[in-house]
Amino acid sequence: MRNQASAAKQAVVIGGSLGGLFAGLLLRSIRWDVDIYERSPHDLDSRGGGIVLQPEVLEAFRRAGVQYDTSIGVEAKERVFLDRSGGLARRLPMRQMLTSWTSLYGAMRRHFPAEHYHQGAELTDFGQSAERVEARFADGHEVTGGLLVAADGGGSFVRRRLMPEVRADYAGYVAWRGLVDEPELTNEAAALLRDRFSFFEYANSHMLAYLVPGEHEAIEPGKRRYNWVWYRNAAKNRLADLLIDAAGRQRASSIPPGLLSAASETDLREAAARHLPPAYRALVAATRAPFLQTIQDLSVRRMAVGRIALVGDAAFIPRPHTAASTAKAAGNALALVDALKRETDIPAALRAWEPDQIQFGLHLRRQGKLLGDQSQKRYPEPRPT
Repeated sequence: MRNQASAAKQAVVIGGSLGGLFAGLLLRSIRWDVDIYERSPHDLDSRGGGIVLQPEVLEAFRRAGVQYDTSIGVEAKERVFLDRSGGLARRLPMRQMLTSWTSLYGAMRRHFPAEHYHQGAELTDFGQSAERVEARFADGHEVTGGLLVAADGGGSFVRRRLMPEVRADYAGYVAWRGLVDEPELTNEAAALLRDRFSFFEYANSHMLAYLVPGEHEAIEPGKRRYNWVWYRNAAKNRLADLLIDAAGRQRASSIPPGLLSAASETDLREAAARHLPPAYRALVAATRAPFLQTIQDLSVRRMAVGRIALVGDAAFIPRPHTAASTAKAAGNALALVDALKRETDIPAALRAWEPDQIQFGLHLRRQGKLLGDQSQKRYPEPRPT
């Protein structure tokens, strides 16, 4: 790790997921020295959870020089809405490129210099002066730079220290998720869902599914994965029980693949049998390691504090209905490097960068809340999970 060094054009990026990689790669593209510090000692892996590929991501890749081609995603040719019997209630021509978290992460990790990506680096303290920022890690290392980028996600350590009053608000429902390797889905279900972005809507709930790259970012037919998300209302007083994992550990807001409790997994599969059309029942039945995420709203009033910038989910967590969380992180980083190119004084550049990013975050929060509330509250009476 870098020790005492000149602060000019040196960035300390906290968080090595997509937001941190967007920031790190784009800062390097304007000739900054960048080191990324990731808390986890292992390579990150979401088992390929689905992402709608947005223009901001492709623009960030282009400007950062990240190599990508059609292997980054799978094209859906249309949107379809299923009825409860399993037929097509509606079809809309709409081509979209659908990718996975793993594909984006892999493309950026391969492009970012390994010697400047530090794993097992848990931030324990940070500070700043008029001339520089300082960061300290659990292993005793200290680093300095001219800019600290907080890309450490929804549970951001940096944000909690700077803005302890900011709290995430539970939206009243959760997302059950899963991935199914293409050969594991029944032929009948695959014939209906393949190469389509599909939806099923019913009272106070909805589910969606689409194909994404499979293991090793494969996009060849037969090697892809079906990604599905099922939004279901869950009373706040039930969350604690839902967030107990298979080992009996109380989780804060999500349970990763393979760690759902037996009770939660049974609830999921029984609910699928009651509520879902045949193709979606088949998806849930074929899912070996379903996982769970609570839906939250989080926003800040500031994204720039002196020489510190908050990006991605460290600043705003939009609901997933916007399909914009990854695009937002890319957009934050694109705008940040543009501001730093225009203004050499770093605090001044961050002050100029901040207003539009705040407005964009607030817009996504409003849009996500509107979409989520419409889909989860179609009828007056709530439906139990």
